[in-house]
Amino acid sequence: MRTLLIDTDTASDDAVALIMALNAPDVRVCGLTTVAGNVGIEQATRNALYTAEICGSNVPVFVGAPAPLTRALEDAHWFHGRDGFGDHNYPAPARSAHSEPAVEAICRLVHAEPGLTLVTLGPLTNIALALARDPAIAGKVGRCVVMGGAPCCEGNVTPAAEYNIWVDPEAARAVFRSALPIEMVGWHVSRGASVLNEAEIADILALGTAKARFAIECNSRAKEAYFTQTGERGLSLADPAAMAVALDRAIGTSWSRHFVEIETRSELTRGMTVVDRLNVTHDASNRAAWREALESGVKADVCWTFDAAGFKAMLRRALG
Repeated sequence: MRTLLIDTDTASDDAVALIMALNAPDVRVCGLTTVAGNVGIEQATRNALYTAEICGSNVPVFVGAPAPLTRALEDAHWFHGRDGFGDHNYPAPARSAHSEPAVEAICRLVHAEPGLTLVTLGPLTNIALALARDPAIAGKVGRCVVMGGAPCCEGNVTPAAEYNIWVDPEAARAVFRSALPIEMVGWHVSRGASVLNEAEIADILALGTAKARFAIECNSRAKEAYFTQTGERGLSLADPAAMAVALDRAIGTSWSRHFVEIETRSELTRGMTVVDRLNVTHDASNRAAWREALESGVKADVCWTFDAAGFKAMLRRALG
């Protein structure tokens, strides 16, 4: 039985990812920690609790950072709706979050469950704070699957950056420069063949389960926003794509290991995940930040291509 710890700014696609994890037969989710991102921290926590309830799970939920490390929160209501769930007026969850703060819970659970898989579905604020509090946790995490970034491709919030990294780039930089065993699953893998078309959406609804109905309904606003954003029709599910990799790394079909630097100073490229795919940072002419990254010796595994059919089959099983 594998153990997952999930950090989430729970909005519509996060919810589907949580359903996948909470219904995986060989996985135990030891906790959900919430972070402000797509929605504020109170709404993210409410949404995480409600999603667990849909799954019949009593997984503990811990409240985390209400804002990025040094910046004001810039949420994504325009994409996910005011409540993050497409504004369908879902009822309040029946239970409350635990009183233990998320950062303390992350440190405690990592020490209690050495080798666990840490899955991040939102801004990396909680993880950066936990590493600052207890750097030793980096060596006890078995895998750290990060949904975030746009390696060598366009972003979804600016031409250069993906939202989870852009919203708190200082936290992302701290995490990517840590000793965590990062597996970076960028926004790009949830596009193209990974997008659910209308027939596939209808097939999921035909499963007739509460989970299936909720997964499609709560993403109604996100489906519209994705078309506005990209001109592409269908339902793109970035967080479930990353969760699929967390559950089965082979869903990521090509990987390579690189230095990944996060831009924090430029407003033009804020949050850009700069991947040294050609290993050009060995050139002494590169700037100081890259030399610092080189000296740290820290690299991340970057996922480049994705088994869309395998992902969709996994998603269908989880919602059935």
